[in-house]
Amino acid sequence: MTSTIDPTKIGQPTKTAKTAQRRHVRTLTGYTPETDATGKEKWPVGDEKVWKEGIPALTTEVPSITKSIVNHVHTSLARQAYNLDNLGAYQAAALSARDNLLVNWNETQLHYSRKTPKRAYYLSLEFLMGRTLDNALLNLGMKEKYQDGIDRLGFNLEDLLDQERDAGLGNGGLGRLAACYLDSSSSQELPLWGYGLRYKYGIFQQLIAPDGSQLEAPDPWLEHDNPWELPRTDVTYPIRFYGHAERLDGMKAIWSGGQEVVAMAYDTMIPGYDTKTTNNLRLWESKPKRGFDLQSFNAGDYERAVEASNSAEAITSVLYPNDHTTFGKELRLKQQYFWTAASLADIVRRFKNTDKPLSEFPDYVAIQLNDTHPTLAIPELMRILVDEEDVPWDKAWEITTNTFFFTNHTVLPEALEKWPVPLMENLLPRHMQIIYDINLVFLQAVERKFPGDKERLARMSLIEEGFPKNVRMANLACIGSRKVNGVAELHSELVRATIMKDFVDFYGVSKFSNVTNGITPRRWLDQCNPGLSNLISETLKLPKAAFLKDLTKLEGLLEHAENPAFQKKWAAVKQSNKERLANYVETTLGFKVNTRAMFDVQIKRLHEYKRQTLNIMGVIHRYLTLKDMTPEERKKVNPKVVFFAGKAAPGYYIAKLTIRLIVNVARIINADPDTKDLLSLYFLPDYSVSLAEILIPASDISQHISTAGTEASGTSNMKFCLNGGLLVGTVDGANIEIAEEVGESNVFFFGHLTPAVEDLRYQHMYHPVPIEQKCPPLARVLNEVAAGRFGDGGVYEPLLNTIRNTDYYLLTEDFDSYIQALKLVDEAYQDRTEWIKKSIRTTAKMGKFSSDRAIQDYAQEYWNIESTKVE
Repeated sequence: MTSTIDPTKIGQPTKTAKTAQRRHVRTLTGYTPETDATGKEKWPVGDEKVWKEGIPALTTEVPSITKSIVNHVHTSLARQAYNLDNLGAYQAAALSARDNLLVNWNETQLHYSRKTPKRAYYLSLEFLMGRTLDNALLNLGMKEKYQDGIDRLGFNLEDLLDQERDAGLGNGGLGRLAACYLDSSSSQELPLWGYGLRYKYGIFQQLIAPDGSQLEAPDPWLEHDNPWELPRTDVTYPIRFYGHAERLDGMKAIWSGGQEVVAMAYDTMIPGYDTKTTNNLRLWESKPKRGFDLQSFNAGDYERAVEASNSAEAITSVLYPNDHTTFGKELRLKQQYFWTAASLADIVRRFKNTDKPLSEFPDYVAIQLNDTHPTLAIPELMRILVDEEDVPWDKAWEITTNTFFFTNHTVLPEALEKWPVPLMENLLPRHMQIIYDINLVFLQAVERKFPGDKERLARMSLIEEGFPKNVRMANLACIGSRKVNGVAELHSELVRATIMKDFVDFYGVSKFSNVTNGITPRRWLDQCNPGLSNLISETLKLPKAAFLKDLTKLEGLLEHAENPAFQKKWAAVKQSNKERLANYVETTLGFKVNTRAMFDVQIKRLHEYKRQTLNIMGVIHRYLTLKDMTPEERKKVNPKVVFFAGKAAPGYYIAKLTIRLIVNVARIINADPDTKDLLSLYFLPDYSVSLAEILIPASDISQHISTAGTEASGTSNMKFCLNGGLLVGTVDGANIEIAEEVGESNVFFFGHLTPAVEDLRYQHMYHPVPIEQKCPPLARVLNEVAAGRFGDGGVYEPLLNTIRNTDYYLLTEDFDSYIQALKLVDEAYQDRTEWIKKSIRTTAKMGKFSSDRAIQDYAQEYWNIESTKVE
């Protein structure tokens, strides 16, 4: 006899999660010690004394730090002093710092397991973490000691920091917000984990072609081993796609067949500032269940032999695959389900280790959906509860709707996610059944409240009728969550008044609230601008921890704003940051920058609503105005350097044209002998968190000029203002709340307000006025571009026509007001003393915009979790 396998059973669910055995006794993320009859903890294995003597402690003194680094050079890298370069020294220093993080991380996880507090989980498709080593050393309070130790080993810490690649796990504000919230959760000692995907190739590397257009290259951020992640070969979950779902009684079903892949965890430690608490970011990588088809290989079909492997690994290959193709759409949906299913399996497994009944799940678990990307977690939790755990449908829905919370990040209707029903039925047949069931029960409740209102039922349905039908993910996120929030006061009002109005009518306004976004002052003040952080500490006579963990203490700067000696020091810090940026431009692009000029910065992903087009049209207008002046008139002009940075989505043609125009305008302006000392323009390629850390502290003004009502919040506006840069912007997003805090005399507002926008668009459509009549200065700019002043004008016709024809984002309406605001900036900048006072007052009033405040808002008003100190 021998053991046998029935091929017909392959792909069938073997046992439910309810009866599944634990695969390991305990893990570092897991179980608490067992106790004997007296309540004393039992040591799990071996000699307790021997184990405890071997447990590592923090290496806090320079000799132990250098010993740790040298140990990693020899044992982790298998190198020596004779053949160690900066990259190797960075890796050894990072591994040494990681050892310290792990000491705190282990204590934190064991503390959570022992205390079993209610925990929150932050699901985000993006985590734009930036570089880790500098942040880790600052949060550990060990930067100076590591600096000293690295110096003694013959290296320079700043050189080593430059060796680290930014983790390519995000695209823009959504991912950077998630990273700030993780930092704040640890610093505020809140039990919170992040869940995301470990993309092999993250956001692309941006290159600029000779004609000025954007090129996309893969960003191999994992080319060298990532010292900050911990592969978890013991934490894996099978994830199913396709197959068929057979309905059973009680709204249950069995989902079987199809493709199975494996989700494997990689953990990244998130250290808190001035605390032991070190939380976790768990990222999932997709792997094939069987890596290689030996039968196909032996039959000579080599492509088929690796097909399953390639198909599985593609899921976590790229951040945001281009969804203009059917394949790209399916891959995006696969990513979203793979990530949410693995995360929920992990969360449910951790909860079940507490031996509490599932009815108490919402008392121990809160899950925050960062935008609509993780919405499939709602039907997935229903599937787990109903199909695997035998929970009745109504009870399962009660558990689900008390567990999830939804953050909406956009009011642009075209940005609200929808998935074609045929795609969903094919890829996730069981989830499509669950969505139909949720929809039926929900619409019956709506009909009872609003009998006969068929239009309302159509608007609120999870299914959008058409060909094909679509699943509305924002509607699903709304009805499956306990609370819904926007990310700035104006945005949250717009959510209640527009895209969620029907749901407000149904649920009442209390379900819909606001948490204004925030930024971590550790990275966006202390790390990126140490000169300013040191000056604040010295002036307020406070240790850095005092204001970096309570940003409202910056208000103490107000009483120093009139002090000439302090103003001089403040200006010197700004000047040194401008020189650092100028040095970066010279070393990377080869251009010399006038550091005595005003620095004007706009850094955001390229999108029509963010209106980089308005900015570049304003730059061209300024250039043409300078060309019209006499040499005497030019002597009175305020010199200005304009910086752009940001990436356009690979399939976003108009955004890519905008980059091309910026680059080609820069070529003409920067070479013009009449004006180059008064106006220069730079597009800095391959924007990243690390580049932002150089640009933000150097800005005199920054531009946040989205069409009113389109920017949910924005966070770069907060970063610039925290670093003493003044704001030019529309009355939109968090700009409004920043102005309320710092005072409108310290910001430069322009443009139409949100209530006017729809009427203006209506006028464009039905009563168009020629641009030459409505806005002659802008008409002149467009004509100069079209005539070829900045290269082949025909190339830009599609971009120019978005302004001439529909002008959906209201450039023609706001241009004159925008130019006027920039004139006010020029006038204000001439009085340098008053400008420095404005800068000081701006920084002093940024306390509200700490992500510590935002994460505590979520903790107290939404998740109901409490800080728990690791002793």
